[in-house]
Amino acid sequence: MLLKRTYIFFLGLILLSSFAVAQEHATDTAIDKITATTEYEVGTPVILEFTASAEKKPLLYCTSSFGSTLVSSTYSNNTLQYIIPENICNKIGVVNWTLVDGTHSISGHFNITPKAEVAKMETYIGPPSIEAGGTDYAMLVIIPTDSLDNPVSENTLVNTKHQFLNTEVQEPIFTKNIIAYKNIYSKKESGRLLVASESLGVNSKEFTLNVWAAIPTAFTISATRPHAYADSNQITTFSTSILKDKHGNVVSDGTFVTFFITNSAGNILKTIGTTISGVAHAKMIHPDFQDQWQIRATVDGMSESQLLTLDYKRVIQDFEVTFSNHNRDILVGPLQSFMQQMIPDGLQVDLLIYKDNTFVHRVTKTSFNGYVNFHLKPAIYADQTYTFRIETAGIGKTFNDKKLW
Repeated sequence: MLLKRTYIFFLGLILLSSFAVAQEHATDTAIDKITATTEYEVGTPVILEFTASAEKKPLLYCTSSFGSTLVSSTYSNNTLQYIIPENICNKIGVVNWTLVDGTHSISGHFNITPKAEVAKMETYIGPPSIEAGGTDYAMLVIIPTDSLDNPVSENTLVNTKHQFLNTEVQEPIFTKNIIAYKNIYSKKESGRLLVASESLGVNSKEFTLNVWAAIPTAFTISATRPHAYADSNQITTFSTSILKDKHGNVVSDGTFVTFFITNSAGNILKTIGTTISGVAHAKMIHPDFQDQWQIRATVDGMSESQLLTLDYKRVIQDFEVTFSNHNRDILVGPLQSFMQQMIPDGLQVDLLIYKDNTFVHRVTKTSFNGYVNFHLKPAIYADQTYTFRIETAGIGKTFNDKKLW
């Protein structure tokens, strides 16, 4: 019985000793957070401290918008210190951390807050040009950032400034979701609008916004010419009135104006001019035969002019044709203009050749010193009978049954 009691006594001692060792081990490995701060200004060093009764150095797992990393510690006086890397401390946002020691873990987070400063202003504006009239607008977007390129805190004041003609305007806006923005509407007048912004004493650079005239309204056209003869030599100049929008703004330089010319045969000619100070000019050479032109100018898809009619008089009333060298040389001329002077060089003359009422060939030449000479080569035109027709300046003459030999 005494032996049994002795056995039980020693067994109890062993159990108590094991429990005490377990408690001591649990106490030795317990880790608690010492650092109470959860808010840090961006760029400030961050050090997390934990109590530890044993020299164990578990890794600290940190994750933020910049990425994730493991941080090692230093141990001194029962304290673990974790120095958060600089690349995490330099970016604003929430940083979550977890410390795992075997089966025991601690987790938490801290915030990196923006500095109350502005180092630079990222500014964007677009489109670079808008239409006058008060309905079109451009958007101004401002992103104030600190020296570490972090956006400033919400509701930071940004003063927008713009100058147009004799007016200067300053309006406050506030940052939200990183940016501050404002729609800048055009005025009724056209011109150049200057835009700038300022936040916490830092100013942006100057931006330029062009306010162009709106689409032009209906306009008129006119024509000037040296004379009204169809000599295919002189030039008719078409001009528009000053093109303006409905607010009275002159359209921007370089606006395309297309002049459509419809002649008596229904054919359409086209010439183009661009505006300078609101006026466009275009030119067209005179026809080489009596004709009537109807001219209308348009700014494509926007506006058009009235219909202008011009008449061109016949410049050549008649011409002579001489056959020689077995009818193989045909001399046309003299070709005389409205004052009996020789027609300027370059008048087109056509020779049409027929055989047995069938068209064979067309030969085209231009006048020189008032004459045109056609030579019919034997290698091309055999010794046969042909019909010839000569056309120039809207006049045609036919010569039947001309024998070549």
